[in-house]
Amino acid sequence: MSKTDKHLELTPGEGIEESIDSEMAKLSHLICNHSPYDGIFSQRIPGLHIRRYSKTGTDWVKSFYLPSVLIVAQGVKAVRLGQETFEVGRSHMLMIPVALPVALKTIQASSLEPFLGIGLTLDPEKIAEFVPKVYPQGLLPVQTRSVGYITDADKGIINAVTRLVECLHNPSDTELLAPIVKDELLMRLLRSPIGVHIAEMGFADSGVQHVAKAIGWLRNNFNQPMEVSDLARLAHMSVSVFHKHFKEVTSMSPLQYQKALRLQEARHLMLSRQMDAMTACQMVGYASASQFSRDYSSYFGNPPRRDIAKLHQQAQKSNEANAID
Repeated sequence: MSKTDKHLELTPGEGIEESIDSEMAKLSHLICNHSPYDGIFSQRIPGLHIRRYSKTGTDWVKSFYLPSVLIVAQGVKAVRLGQETFEVGRSHMLMIPVALPVALKTIQASSLEPFLGIGLTLDPEKIAEFVPKVYPQGLLPVQTRSVGYITDADKGIINAVTRLVECLHNPSDTELLAPIVKDELLMRLLRSPIGVHIAEMGFADSGVQHVAKAIGWLRNNFNQPMEVSDLARLAHMSVSVFHKHFKEVTSMSPLQYQKALRLQEARHLMLSRQMDAMTACQMVGYASASQFSRDYSSYFGNPPRRDIAKLHQQAQKSNEANAID
């Protein structure tokens, strides 16, 4: 080999790593362009969200995720789903198969290198359309399920995400090309190491979909009394089998899930409508104000009035910082 050919002497995987680094740098730049300050930014492409955080956190931030995939371009975020915690870093992707209450903490970020991520909501109907093409021989039975699945994003997935974000630069691209790129991205996700778990979301008779039906009822009727036997019947399962599948997919019991929904909604009502704690607790289905206060304090770390005051203070500081920037 001549001196001019020395650049061809790459160790196994070196070229791939450099290529992924290049794609990630491009994606990070695009994310920064669409997130002028810290926060979550919904985009014109349905289901697409961009996240940016320039500070690490000490407290867990409670939120709610629809079935989705999160791809990280820079930094590290901890995501707690029920009793399980995932650390999602650069080029990792985390898939959540059902709607879930989550807790989040940014654990690696700075003003020079903020946490940057892309979230994409997954559509079970679209998944059902593509599964026969990606798995023409059918799916192998899924032996174990989890509240979430994490794996590395390959170059093809990162490139597709990059091109999807690039569509935001042109309204006609957003309308005409973005749906095509989204379809390609979903195909690539279905072919990834966690593809079989994404595919399960599209099968009407899968355990995940049966649990999703029960979750749908809980989300629409969180302020109503709930019997596990009724949810099991809705999911077409025995009570014992339903409990097992629900715990696998959500890492919590149906009662814990309902409680999390109620508390999240109560917080939303107090923040968005300036509703007092007593009214909010009644609106979400609590019969006891003292029980509501105990549950709220346990879940969010502070009693309702103190928690809402803290959130308003944080929002004011963030707005002042953004105005300065």
